[in-house]
Amino acid sequence: MIKKRNDIRNVAIIAHVDHGKTTLVDELLKQSGVFRTGAEVAERIMDSNDIERERGITILSKNTAVTYKDTKINIIDTPGHADFGGEVERVLKMVNGVILVVDAFEGAMPQTKFVLRKALELKLPVIVCINKIDRPEARPSEVIDEVLELLIDLEADEWQLDCPFVFASAKAGTASLSMDNPGKDMIPLFETILDYIPAPEGDPDAGTQLLISTIDYNEYVGRIGVGKVDNGSVAVNQEVVIVNHHDPDYSKKVKISKLYEFDGLKKVEVREAAIGSIVAISGITDIHIGDTLCAPSDPKPIPFQKISEPTIAMHFMVNDSPLAGQEGKYVTSRHLRDRLFRELNTDVSLRVEETDTTEVFKVSGRGELHLSVLIENMRREGYEFAVSKAEVLYRTDENGKKQEPMEIAYVDVPEEFSGSVIQKLSTRKGELLGMSQTSGGYTRLEFSIPSRGLIGYRGEFMTDTKGNGIINTSFQGYGPYKGDMAYRSQGSLIAFETGEAITYGLYNAQERGTLFIGAGTKVYAGMVVGETGKAEDVEINVCKKKQLTNTRSSGADEALRLSPPRILSLEQALDFIDTDELLEVTPESLRIRKKILDPTMRKRAGFKKN
Repeated sequence: MIKKRNDIRNVAIIAHVDHGKTTLVDELLKQSGVFRTGAEVAERIMDSNDIERERGITILSKNTAVTYKDTKINIIDTPGHADFGGEVERVLKMVNGVILVVDAFEGAMPQTKFVLRKALELKLPVIVCINKIDRPEARPSEVIDEVLELLIDLEADEWQLDCPFVFASAKAGTASLSMDNPGKDMIPLFETILDYIPAPEGDPDAGTQLLISTIDYNEYVGRIGVGKVDNGSVAVNQEVVIVNHHDPDYSKKVKISKLYEFDGLKKVEVREAAIGSIVAISGITDIHIGDTLCAPSDPKPIPFQKISEPTIAMHFMVNDSPLAGQEGKYVTSRHLRDRLFRELNTDVSLRVEETDTTEVFKVSGRGELHLSVLIENMRREGYEFAVSKAEVLYRTDENGKKQEPMEIAYVDVPEEFSGSVIQKLSTRKGELLGMSQTSGGYTRLEFSIPSRGLIGYRGEFMTDTKGNGIINTSFQGYGPYKGDMAYRSQGSLIAFETGEAITYGLYNAQERGTLFIGAGTKVYAGMVVGETGKAEDVEINVCKKKQLTNTRSSGADEALRLSPPRILSLEQALDFIDTDELLEVTPESLRIRKKILDPTMRKRAGFKKN
């Protein structure tokens, strides 16, 4: 018999990137008494990973729980970036409703649409939280209209359209049901969750059914499966069968050794959990996302949507440059292989394949950001390796025609920059679908563009719009191949001898283009030390010393002035490299190099290609 469990609510917080989801969760935690009085609490406490804290983005969805009026509210904080969309899709299976956070100034953005569509498809009720209501340029009443229009566009049911609106300032820790009366605390939001998000239901007397929606990984206990108890109950030492909706023949008997529930930021060990509880289970070695744990008497898998396929790939390889092995702790192919396959434990949108050689691995993901976060994590852990230019994954349709991944790009730029953005995206095979004015003198452009047209564009876009533009993309699907395109109009400045860069050599080199290195940097033949103003590569000697003569003229020793070098970040370096180049990544340095270091061999390869 189906029963409701009224002392629990399961809710996910979804939003476009940077609209304040994580800050909102912070306040819900603080005001529910999770932290003791006077405890020092960091900002965005849910972003526990260093990279998340530095970039101010959420990469992994995270579980927490607060208690309000004897009701346990399980909250899942989800990422807003399209590259981590796989995270959002699956955690929504654990919840009974969502809080959609929308910025009171920016309004409904592309990713708002993406995450909201997923929630509506699963028939989840939506609470709309208009956040940053205290921003000087906030426009809440227009944003309400935008959200309602979006709900109508996404064909929401009538009961979903009749959603409550809460007006909040997550930073100030206040919420209110009226946009004119600012609130004092988060109680209006807590009350709305209790009133509007339905309690989980299930049959407590049926056999166990628990769908694993997230995998956590811990060095000590290995894989930890997180999911919601849909039917029956689950207990420590219970025998269950693992089955999977997408693999009907798979069945495996296992025993539950440890069971946890969430409480604030901690996992608390429990003996048993009933319907509606979100639990973590450890001790099962090969548990995967999408697996259902069932009672052996009646194993029925719960349907689960397939994770979106990767669209972009890079080759990760052992570093074989002349400076290899000097800065990294883990440098061999075995280290690299183990680390990449370990990443698959927690990241379901990633694919790792072995290639013809043991030194190279093909790693596929959802976008440049997805892969650059993995590279940055590995680099910090002491790995040294090289990566190739990101390339998109093509496929062929039933007529044998080549297809490539397409994206919809939404660009918000100040009016004066819209011309150069349209021109740049058109040369990258982008097609302008629409153009409209938004508030504050901004123009919103909507493009359909191949995914490869966006590779390496973000850095250029920031320069073109003087840092004032916003670009957001969402995956559209596969479309016909749009033809060849050049990634880069400038060539590379290449060092042709190994040694240390000298001021005299750099001074002569800087006339040829922009340098990426300063004096004293170690270089080797075939390393890229800058970019030229022209389309072809130029070889230069940056280790050249001044020839001394036995006569001195009056102006001979004037100081040589070097322009400051352009130091590339990881993203900029990944954007810059061309298809015949590699990025050498070590814990201390990022070096760009040609795949073929020897200049004669490189020229031969170039002739063959042309």
